[in-house]
Amino acid sequence: MKNFDSLMVSRLGPVIAGLAVGILAPVLVLLGNPGNMGICVACFERDIAGALGFHRAAAVQYIRPEIIGLILGAFGSALAFKEFKPRAGSAPAVRFLLGIFASIGALIFLGCPWRAYLRLAGGDFNALYGIAGLFVGILIGIYFISSNYNLGRAYPAPGEAKLSGLMMPLFALGLLALLLIAPKLGAEGTGPIFFSEKGPGSMHAPWYVSLAVMLLVGWLAQRSRFCTIGALRDLVLARDGYLFWGIVALLVAAFGMNFVLGSFKSGFAGQPVAHTDSLWNFLGMVLSGLCFTLAGGCPGRQLVMAGEGDGDAAVFVFGMIAGAAVAHNFGLASSGAGIGAHAPTAFVIGMIFCLCVGFVMRRKA
Repeated sequence: MKNFDSLMVSRLGPVIAGLAVGILAPVLVLLGNPGNMGICVACFERDIAGALGFHRAAAVQYIRPEIIGLILGAFGSALAFKEFKPRAGSAPAVRFLLGIFASIGALIFLGCPWRAYLRLAGGDFNALYGIAGLFVGILIGIYFISSNYNLGRAYPAPGEAKLSGLMMPLFALGLLALLLIAPKLGAEGTGPIFFSEKGPGSMHAPWYVSLAVMLLVGWLAQRSRFCTIGALRDLVLARDGYLFWGIVALLVAAFGMNFVLGSFKSGFAGQPVAHTDSLWNFLGMVLSGLCFTLAGGCPGRQLVMAGEGDGDAAVFVFGMIAGAAVAHNFGLASSGAGIGAHAPTAFVIGMIFCLCVGFVMRRKA
């Protein structure tokens, strides 16, 4: 165990985490998850928002155990290796709004960065536009970082407030309880937890398999610092490919698994939970990539940091859940038929907000 952990904190750590995601995500699809969506943080947070009644898009309502497992896996790893450090205080309101717009951008594209790579590995060439947009968004964020952009430091929680670091793991346990109990407390046995009867929300692997897979992924991601946004940021800023090789490993492993399982289908049309509007696949991920860079990590990394006790990352996660509700309640989210009616307006507002944050939150040298 000690030798394996030494490997995980070495430069091979992100490669191992990427291999795990690339191998296990197609397995989850085989066991019931939607196509090319074995793991998608943005999509699964959207499903959770729907299950909690924050939006009423009936096709995307389910408490995804993958999100629960990612948080609890990171929490267990952080505890085991004495890296659980409750902290907060770095522009929480800004981070919440960044989470909202990151979710809106991801739901215009229909996927988070993890799913963008998994879609490509499954043969969905629409993902190429999304990945290009993600890179452009990260480059804009890098411009601000190189211009002394900073949201301020997070402060360790004082002794009497260290319980604040447990809020996200406790939230995850609460979600697990709601998933298993599925209480019906509303009129005529409805709600407050809703589960899709058709559509992507009704498609899922057995909950215990999804939970176990993501407990492992959460553990590996916490130890290796696996991050799809940090990978490209560090490659450009520091010419350091330490995290980038994790993306390469994810792509190679997922492509191989899809090929072996017979789930690789190349092309643009007819891809699962995807649309073919190349411009908005690109622009949606420009917005998301910028939001993730300004917030300091991809949505998977944010969940991992929240599991480690980072209250600012938890605020960003809650922002993404709120953003998913906003996207579906206000006609911003895409579907297989194309983008939402009001997505362009939301994109413009989101970009204006992000650019203002980038320019304003800069420290003088």
